[in-house]
Amino acid sequence: MMKQTKWLVSLSACLVLMAVSAAGAKGKLPFPALDAGSQKNDPYPASSLAIPRQAQEMGGSDTIPLPSRSYSIGREVDSIQSPSLLQPFFAGLDSLRAGKDTVLTIVHLGDSHIQAGYYSGQVMRLLQEQFGNAGRGWIAPFKLSKTNEPDDYFISSSVREWVTGRCIQSNKKCPVGIGGIGIQSVSPSINLDVRIAPNNGAGYSFNQAILYRGEKSMPMLPAGSIKDSVKTSLATAPAVGGVLADTFRIAYQVDTLQLHSTRRKQGTDQLLPASSFKNVYYGFSLTNGHPGVLYHSVGVNGAMYVNYTDESYVRQLALLKPSLLIISMGTNETFGRRFNSEEFGGQVRAFVSLVKKYMPDTAILLTTPPECYKRTYVNKKRTYVRNANTQLAAKTIMGVAREEGVACWDLFASTGGKSSCAKWQKEKLMGRDRIHFTKEGYREQGILLYRALMQSYNQLNVENQKR
Repeated sequence: MMKQTKWLVSLSACLVLMAVSAAGAKGKLPFPALDAGSQKNDPYPASSLAIPRQAQEMGGSDTIPLPSRSYSIGREVDSIQSPSLLQPFFAGLDSLRAGKDTVLTIVHLGDSHIQAGYYSGQVMRLLQEQFGNAGRGWIAPFKLSKTNEPDDYFISSSVREWVTGRCIQSNKKCPVGIGGIGIQSVSPSINLDVRIAPNNGAGYSFNQAILYRGEKSMPMLPAGSIKDSVKTSLATAPAVGGVLADTFRIAYQVDTLQLHSTRRKQGTDQLLPASSFKNVYYGFSLTNGHPGVLYHSVGVNGAMYVNYTDESYVRQLALLKPSLLIISMGTNETFGRRFNSEEFGGQVRAFVSLVKKYMPDTAILLTTPPECYKRTYVNKKRTYVRNANTQLAAKTIMGVAREEGVACWDLFASTGGKSSCAKWQKEKLMGRDRIHFTKEGYREQGILLYRALMQSYNQLNVENQKR
């Protein structure tokens, strides 16, 4: 009886192995479903995936599933205008799905809607969950410049006196870099500590950091417990326009990096005087060495198209070598007393022209601003009315996109169009100022943008298969 039982067990095991092998031969390994209970304390449970999901499953359907919308506000308008113009970017997604060891870079440029990191961060997480996580990407020292910083990382320093420059300033106190800001200090000793937030930054450990600084700034060297595990490559020549890019390669994945300045002349023991330096630092790019999507979120409170329309700035932005540049602006322009669609359209064209000049291989996706309120007074009593200029701005951006031959996504329409801000306010998805949105509101917008991208990607794949 015992022998018979062992034989049955062995037979069962063989049958299971045969089933797994057969499934593998067809490109579909029978992975168990993710336990929903294990995700309760993790807001982004799948974001730590280093390998694209499709590659893990060795194929599967050519159609990317679309996440559900949490709110039904307005009509379903997910389509992208002229999606075929994004084909080079979509080809990069195909490469990742095929399991190729590549990094696909996206830059999302914008204003305060982007600086907070909730909107762009949602798009980043969803893309990386599907196609692989190549790292956190761009981070900037916002808190050191005394403004709000995304909640998934910290950049700190023992130096308290920083002079700040922002792209929105007409008279900048210090130069600005890729992130649209810069910080400067006259301190003879400077340190910068980078730390990934334990919860909100889950999945964003890194083994390489690139520090962008001014050409005459003190170079930084690793400090702390991991300093002996870091290989430092200090730039000897500007990457572009007086900007140096230093690389720190770490032997293993970390969540923190401590750097301190040095006044020693490279390759010598000679100590240079602190007065010979003009210490300007711009930010970091964090990567993890894995294939996947690298998503740089670059936003500055109050930013408008004219603030980024600078040749030296666009040349710096080009250092990130994006396959796709998403441009999300227009809200701030609509609060001008004399908003003019024709003038605004010229500003959009001017920036797009610069991008085309210095990033000729980059696909461009313009997005329209969502509707918001504006504050007014009736009988000396403060009240709020819909900002009608956002509709005009959306129409203008859509028109410029057609004229310039770039793709465009209408966030204004996707969020409900005219009078939609009242609905978002009713659902408690807008902030107290009725211009910005809550975390949940921004994440819902991120879902909408991701759906739009994947919808276009799926449609083009279907069309290509029919040819």
